[in-house]
Amino acid sequence: MEPLPEVIYEDNHLLVVNKPAGWLVQGDESGDLPLSEWARQYIKQRYNKPGEVFLGVIHRLDRPVSGVVVFARTSKALSRMNKLFQERKIRKTYWAVTAEVPDPLEGTLVHYIKKDPRRNRSHAWDRPREAGAKKGELTYRLLARVGHHYLLEVEPLTGRPHQIRAQLAKMGWPIRGDVKYGFPEPNPDASIHLHCRALAFIHPVRKEPVQFTAPPPDDQVWNLFRHVA
Repeated sequence: MEPLPEVIYEDNHLLVVNKPAGWLVQGDESGDLPLSEWARQYIKQRYNKPGEVFLGVIHRLDRPVSGVVVFARTSKALSRMNKLFQERKIRKTYWAVTAEVPDPLEGTLVHYIKKDPRRNRSHAWDRPREAGAKKGELTYRLLARVGHHYLLEVEPLTGRPHQIRAQLAKMGWPIRGDVKYGFPEPNPDASIHLHCRALAFIHPVRKEPVQFTAPPPDDQVWNLFRHVA
């Protein structure tokens, strides 16, 4: 049975959800129920709202990725959250599991990234060798190791398509299950072991600092790291 989304936080302006791997944030030609529509139905039922429910999509996670997704419940919150993302005032923390130890164990990666829309895949280069390639930067550190499983904490400083997946693969540390970026075998459920662990920002209306944290999925690999705070 496919796991359902979990509401982490809600107020009059925001709805924060832990997205299971395998869910789309917005609908596509597959016709599968997207997270945005699930959230809209959740609000409609919980608050017994008549008619159309306003729900603004602020950002997305790739379908095989799990973790924190923030929706806007008002147009004011939507415009202000969009501005925070554009101005890079959202601190994003991801967890990734690789089968290769990163060398060095922590550091900063800078590449030039361009997405190939036909293949839905991004390329990362050490230098800006192709027109349209944009600088992608992230920091990472090794949090824990269990056997041949390495848990990395990653903070993207830019928001390029498939950035973490492409940059870690470029270094020779593809994420577990991510066959699109060079991992040798898929996960049985088509997920990859990349999880948006937390988002931190100034609340768009209350103007107070907030941080929303989501536990990773309940599976054999993630459960190896349940001891990590």
